[in-house]
This record gives sequence, structure tokens and C-alpha cells, in this order.
Amino acid sequence: MHKALLYEALPDDKVRCTACKQACIIGPGHTGICGVRMNKDGSLYLLVYGKASAVNIDPVEKKPLFHFLPGTEIFSLGTAGCNFACSFCQNWDISQVSKEIKKKILQKKRPELMEVEITALGYELPPEKIVELCVAKGIPSIAYTYNEPVIFFEYLYDTAKLAKKHGIKNVMVSNGYESDIALDHLKGYIDAMNIDLKAYTDDFYRKLCHGKLEPVLDTIRHAKKLGIWVEITTLVIPGQNDRDLQQIAAFIASVDPEMPWHITAFHPDYAMTDTPMTPHTLLIEGYDLGKKGRAETCLPWECSGRGALKHVLSTMLGDAYSEERVSHRYSKMC
Repeated sequence: MHKALLYEALPDDKVRCTACKQACIIGPGHTGICGVRMNKDGSLYLLVYGKASAVNIDPVEKKPLFHFLPGTEIFSLGTAGCNFACSFCQNWDISQVSKEIKKKILQKKRPELMEVEITALGYELPPEKIVELCVAKGIPSIAYTYNEPVIFFEYLYDTAKLAKKHGIKNVMVSNGYESDIALDHLKGYIDAMNIDLKAYTDDFYRKLCHGKLEPVLDTIRHAKKLGIWVEITTLVIPGQNDRDLQQIAAFIASVDPEMPWHITAFHPDYAMTDTPMTPHTLLIEGYDLGKKGRAETCLPWECSGRGALKHVLSTMLGDAYSEERVSHRYSKMC
């Protein structure tokens, strides 16, 4: 447990968390929506500081980032908890676990167990150890990913500052719900972000994510203004957001026509196991919409069949396209 940096004290020992745009008002002994930022005696604490629930060394393209240190490895970590509750979450086993624990504890009317149960999630991995591992293995960047990283802001912040001192770059893979205060604190420490633009309707965000659209759009604009390298990802879900692709492409172009856009394929997971996988024709449609008005559109790792990949590469390379000339970077995606 670690004293939080981003919060405001309120009357009656309540606090307002200012790490994300949920702006939770939290009573004593309770946590915010994320389940990991807890009010203890009128002060806010991060329960998962230094407690990683997922760690891996990945290709940076898997984040996905195709225009930031391409061809290098990135140290990836995340904790328990999230400020969204996406029905289609592919990391639900760590992102939603704190909410499930919180729900059971409150049903039992034992809120005093919250601190014990949540702090037990994950294993000890302090900022110093993360940076030490990266230096030892020659890994040039760290990704705060798997769940929404702003909910473990203080853990991220301390790690990012230490990493910078050792010449290591920092990346956030985000749902775009950071508060402006959080992003401003991270200026100079976060080098790149991949931000999910999950759809282009409030209805989608409210029903499937428990969030709103406009705060995400504001974050994308703000991150760009701060000089952070931004790439966007849209998970295309048949029947849910597949009609939003043209609006998404237009919005991205309005911020930066050369901002990369990753169009990813949905697979049934978590609370949406009855929804079909994304057909490659939808990915091709999104790619073509993007190319009409924008300079950069990327088809990512999770492509739905090789047909979509071939379409993209043949569009990019024209007469120069052949199976033999596909670079390692693209051929490994499928």
C-alpha cells in the first residue's frame, strides 16, 4: 500500500480521486470504481503499488506500436483492477478481479477485508527491480499495459521517472480515461501511448465499457498536445462498432492525419462469448476507409485470416508486392 499522489480531500473524510476521468468520490474504507485506490482515514492509497499481476517481454509491435522503436523488445507489466468494465475485455482475469473481490466483500458486509484482499493480488515487483531487469537485459522501453495504467498511477510514475534516469523510454497502453492532471504529471516521462478508441458513440461506451466517449477524445487530443507519440487502436466488434469506422477515421485525421490507426479483430471473450469473430472483410473495410483520408493506417497482429493482410500489403506495395517480399515485421503478425 502506498500513499496516493492524485486526490483531493473532501468533508467527512471523503476524497475525490483525480487520477482518471471517473473522478470517484470515495468514502472511508472504500475504493473507487477501479477497486485498487482506497480511502483510509481520509487519505487515498494505492493498494497495488509494486504488485504486478502480469509481466512479459514482448515485441514493441504487440502493444501495438509500429512507429516507436520498431523491431525492439519492451518490458510489459500491469496490475489488478481497471476503471472500465468492458464486456469484451481480453484481460478480464486481472482487470476485473478487484471489482469481483470488492463485490463479495461488500455482500458479506466486511469492508475491513478490502485492504488485505486487494494488496494480496500480484507479486512484488518494485520500480527499482523493473528498471534493473531492463538495464540487465538491454530492453529499451517499458509498457504499462494489460489493465488501465492510470489506476496504478503512483507505481507507474515512480517507475517511469527511474527508467528515464537510465535512458529507458516509457509507454502507456490505455483506454484514454486519464485525467488531464495525470497526463500533465507524466509529461516528459511518457514517450508513447497506444490509446483505445473503442467506438464512436456514447451508447457503446456506456453499455459495454461503463464510460463515455468524449473524455477519450479529449485524452487523445491532450496527449498529442503534450508531445507524446500516439497510436490508436480500435477492436472491431461485429454488430457493435463496425459502423463507426468512418467516424473514427475522420476524428483521428482531425487530430493528426499521420497518426497510426490499428484495426484489430475481436474474438469471443469474457461476457461476449456469443458474439462472432471479426471477419477479415471488416478489417479491410476499415483499412480502406482510413486510407481514403489519412496517411497512416495499420493492420495489426490479430488479423482475422491472411486475406486482410494480403490486401493491406498489396495496397501499400502495389506492383512490388509478392509473398517473398513481405518483411519479417508483417509476416510474423499472422
